[in-house]
Amino acid sequence: MIRTKLTHPGILGTLGMLGHGSRVLIADGNFPFATHTNPSAFRVYLNLRRGLVTVTDVLETLVDTIPIEAAHVMQPDDGVEPEIFSEFRALLPGIELQPVGRFDFYDISGLPDVGLVIATGEARVYANLLLTIGVVT
Repeated sequence: MIRTKLTHPGILGTLGMLGHGSRVLIADGNFPFATHTNPSAFRVYLNLRRGLVTVTDVLETLVDTIPIEAAHVMQPDDGVEPEIFSEFRALLPGIELQPVGRFDFYDISGLPDVGLVIATGEARVYANLLLTIGVVT
């Protein structure tokens, strides 16, 4: 029995194996996680239906579990910032969101340092978040 908010055994086990500089992708319901992520990353499918579970649900749980030193977001081609970015900022105080174009975001999501991919049912577009794990002090 554990006392943390996070209880998912696959996520807990994978986070325990990742370290400083490892990355965690929280993907929205439109992200092509099967074809644009590191094939050796552990995958968790929380996309039960559209709108359940959301990216912010997952983020809210992870911020209490791991130190986060950086957060990359997928920037729309038109440059208009999605509303969900303000929710990310509220959950990640002190961390500046680093916007990345869609295709570059796909590329970095496929790098070997992405060790965990969490597929959500998030219905909002451009709601993908790539977290870099920091140092426990």
